[in-house]
Order: sequence, then C-alpha cells, then structure tokens
Amino acid sequence: MTSLPAGYRALVIGASGGIGEAMAAVIAADDTCGELLRLSRSADGLDVTNEESVSAAASAIAGEFHLIFCATGGLTIDGIGPEKSLRQISGEVMMKQFALNAVGTALVTKYFATKLAKRERALMAFLSARVGSIGDNHLGGWISYRASKAALNQIVRTASIELARSHPESVLLSLHPGTVATTLSEKYSGNHERTEPEVSARNMLSVLDRASPAETGRFYAYDGQPIEW
Repeated sequence: MTSLPAGYRALVIGASGGIGEAMAAVIAADDTCGELLRLSRSADGLDVTNEESVSAAASAIAGEFHLIFCATGGLTIDGIGPEKSLRQISGEVMMKQFALNAVGTALVTKYFATKLAKRERALMAFLSARVGSIGDNHLGGWISYRASKAALNQIVRTASIELARSHPESVLLSLHPGTVATTLSEKYSGNHERTEPEVSARNMLSVLDRASPAETGRFYAYDGQPIEW
C-alpha cells in the first residue's frame, strides 16, 4: 500500500472467509505493513450481527489503524439461497440477510471506524456487490440480497460523511469484488469467469490505494470503475 505510511497497521474483519483470508494474506505479504490483526467468527467468536460481540471485539483492540477491511457478508444463509421471484420472499430469511449484510456493516462501522488514524491517511472498505446497485438492476430476483447490499452502500455513504468531519484524511468505500472463486459464488456463477480470491484482494487494495478523501463514500468495482447507486 504505497499511499499508507511505512509500518501501517491493518485489520481484516471476517478473515476466515474466502476473500477475507486472501485479503489478510496479501496485506501480510506487504513489506510496508507493520502490524496485521485478524478477526473472524471461527477464530474469535465475532458475530457482526450481535452488538455486544462487536463492541467487545473493538474494546479489546487498542491503537489506531491505517487500513480496515471488512469482508463479512453472506448470500446463502442457513442453507437458503437468493429468491428467484416475489413468491419466494420470506420475511424471516430477509431479516437474516439484512442482519448480516446491513446491520453487521453498521455495527462494524460504529465500533471500528473511529479506530482509523485521525491525522494520517486511513482506509476502510466493505464488501458490497454489483447486484446491490439499484440503477444497474435489469434482471430482478435476489430481492433480499440486493436490498441488503443496497442498504450496506447507504450505510457506508452516510458514515463517510460523518467520519470526514473528525477524520479528514480517511476514505470509506463500498467495493464489488467481482465474481470470486469462493463457496459463496460457486452455485451462482453460471458461465461467468471467476477470479481467484488473491487476485480480487489485490485488485480491491489497488482501488483503495488510489482513492482520495474526495472519493470517500463511493461505490467501486474491483477494476476501479464506479458503480451507480
């Protein structure tokens, strides 16, 4: 990360998932990174849908970070995948999608965004998805997942405005990782070419590295192209 100070501190939340694990590995291999911390449900019991769990995890970590990447999220939850039509909507399933993809993002932002460095360049990103774009929705379907990711984008956008007042050098972004070769996309990739997690991680870090504070709160794809809301 050439835009961050030498010896920067980084944190990956959701570091046991396919993209999170790859992101942590890429950051760990960066010679300019001074310290990398990892948090995940499997290793640390972090449940981003539970406020007490998120608060406790944040309280246990001291000091400021220059890079925080949140790789949590889900498409299939408790074995139930995205809906194909209105008839398949379940209020219970939709609430679980929002709990993980939207509420989880809000809670992570609440307790971790203030840990970004105040007087130096600092970056924070969340995994979104192109299907969370309202303007780019031409196929329909996947209502719960689409809506929860659209909510994630609004959360990041709103948080970026507030954080800019106290952290003027910070950049918060929603990032679409592409179709990545993970268990999340395995059943739904169809004929789309899938990118290896490490490649996706490097691409997203490059987008972050180039982003300026004027771009905070925006929604980008892995290749740096903006995605409409």
